[in-house]
Amino acid sequence: MALNFKYNKSALYELGEQLKVREKALPTLKSKESALRSEIKRTRQIALDYEAKLQKRLEEVKNLARLWVEFEDGLVSIKTATYKDKTIAGVKIPVLENFEFELREISQYHKPDWFLDGIHILKEFTELSLRQKVTQEATRILEQARKKTTQKVNLYEKVQIPAFEEAIRKIKRFLEDEENLSKAAQKILKRRNEEIVAS
Repeated sequence: MALNFKYNKSALYELGEQLKVREKALPTLKSKESALRSEIKRTRQIALDYEAKLQKRLEEVKNLARLWVEFEDGLVSIKTATYKDKTIAGVKIPVLENFEFELREISQYHKPDWFLDGIHILKEFTELSLRQKVTQEATRILEQARKKTTQKVNLYEKVQIPAFEEAIRKIKRFLEDEENLSKAAQKILKRRNEEIVAS
């Protein structure tokens, strides 16, 4: 990263302040990145658990497949779902708080006895599927935030902090050289003045 700066004390001060800000923020960013990594791992596992439960339940009712043709599409659906925001390391993710099913009207008299059990199974599938989708969305949001945080950590650690340190070093050397030249010039001037006075 090429910094544009002037070789003076005010530029040295400004660069020093900017360097301090980045050095102070770096540990916080690293902590955030670590927290996001562990939360991603946790939410990803929860999503996988929902997927496993869904697959297990599908296996359990597989032998009833010929009966499912009696069910109509859209018989069970989600009427309302409320979410709340959960904040993890400054990142808001959705959490399913509660939901309500909507069941289309059916005639209990024209349907077999097992029909209500089938509706219960459909509700279970719908709930597992919804919870899995919400958890996957939370994982996606966290993953996006983690990538941005990692980019910022790398930017500070590998680009900006070294660039500011190098610029500060250059300015200090320049100011030291300037001071040394000034002292040398003063000594030469003093010696000449002494020689003039002596002659």
